[in-house]
Amino acid sequence: MRLFELLLFLSNIGLLLLIVLLKKELRRISVFVTSGIATLLLIIHWMVEGYRIQLFFPYWITIIALIASSYSYCRKTNPKKFPRFISNSAYTLIGIMLIVTAILLYAFPVFRLPEPTGEFKVGTQTLHFIDPDREETFDEESNSKRELMVQVWYPAQAGANKYAPFIPDTQILRYMAANYGLPGFSFQHLRYITSHASLGTEVSSAQTSYPLILMNPGFGSSRFLHTSQAEDLASHGYIVAVIDHTYNTFATKFPSGRITTSTTNNLFSPDHDYQTESKNRDKLGKVLTGDVTFVLDQFELIQSGKIPNHLKGKIDLKHVGVFGHSIGGATAYDASYDPRIAAGIDLDGGLYRLREREGFRKPFLFIYSESEFEKLKRVMEKRDYTDAELKDMDSTRDWMDQVTEDKHLELERMRETVDQGGQVLYIKNTKHLNFTDVQFISPIFNMLGITGKIKPDRANYVINTYMLDFFDMYLKNQGGSLMKRPDSRFPEVKFIPTL
Repeated sequence: MRLFELLLFLSNIGLLLLIVLLKKELRRISVFVTSGIATLLLIIHWMVEGYRIQLFFPYWITIIALIASSYSYCRKTNPKKFPRFISNSAYTLIGIMLIVTAILLYAFPVFRLPEPTGEFKVGTQTLHFIDPDREETFDEESNSKRELMVQVWYPAQAGANKYAPFIPDTQILRYMAANYGLPGFSFQHLRYITSHASLGTEVSSAQTSYPLILMNPGFGSSRFLHTSQAEDLASHGYIVAVIDHTYNTFATKFPSGRITTSTTNNLFSPDHDYQTESKNRDKLGKVLTGDVTFVLDQFELIQSGKIPNHLKGKIDLKHVGVFGHSIGGATAYDASYDPRIAAGIDLDGGLYRLREREGFRKPFLFIYSESEFEKLKRVMEKRDYTDAELKDMDSTRDWMDQVTEDKHLELERMRETVDQGGQVLYIKNTKHLNFTDVQFISPIFNMLGITGKIKPDRANYVINTYMLDFFDMYLKNQGGSLMKRPDSRFPEVKFIPTL
């Protein structure tokens, strides 16, 4: 809770206590003074911190209290006395309003992102690319080319400008709320959260160039939900480009003002059989992989100066990595067949196009949540689902048999990467969204089981540390100790035997 909104909330509690506890002859002046202080705090809060819907009740309580107390203070005769039951009902209503406010402030805090752990300051910029060679297949009403927004984080010079906002375009927040089944105003307070990256700062001159890492968010996600990961890698000397895969995000805003939303969910339906779902996932995956290839092409043009940008000459294209979350992790794996990419990481994502590709011959790191590992473990131990379990999952034995068959093939791919220096891990007490900045947005997500029992800061630190160690090993020829064996500093990280 921010300072002035906290003081405003406390002043409202004070107002209620004064009205309820003080005798009538003492109440008039005390309430008048306190309501004046509350109003001053409200004005400062609006001017310095900005309003937010979670404080709707304190705003009105403060304004009404000021009007009522001013009227009472200025009258020469005593105000009309209301029946006790009306007064008590009003006090009770105010109390309920303040309790609801406290719950809302707890559920939707204006939080701070974790500080980057590296030695570099961090800069950021957003790039807009249009692929002239690919038609847009996820917008049936237009005859347009594939268009992407890409946000880049990079090592920056000291003496940074003001920090960039966490949310690049606040208009997309209502789409984010809808994605979680919440009212459109639910996440509007996120516009007050700042990142640790400055806008448009020059690239640090500490090194001649920096390895490039491409990142892919998951299904229905967004680039800004991986800000903490990108900032941390950039602070350790990497250029990190997070791709908003158009129509696979909950919303993407383009420079023209056009906003696209997710349409790729139309590829999937409970009415589909497994083969149809699998083919559609492969269809989506092929486009996402094409996005990575195209974006890498654009960074080659930036490096050479054919696309004007201050990153020119600063990108080490001989050392390129890729990672992603969920289907974005599968995209990272599939894109790693590109010979320009040296290594990659999959954060809790099942693979696609498994039968279209030959064996994998690169180091690759798989990091699973505990909830996803339990599914994988079942396949490894060859344990069938019971009829009761299938009923609880609303699935069929035929469907799960096909899932198991694909998981066996995924395990084979993992073995191949381990042979090339990769690794397969899982993190205890994590769930799927612990690999994104969603875990910081609301503690309610943890209470509802959307994220795991692990503390968000700890999950973020563990994931970032292991990713950094892996990329340092294969893109900088340093580090790599965490890939060799369990480390007592990270008891929640477990190595998975894939054989």
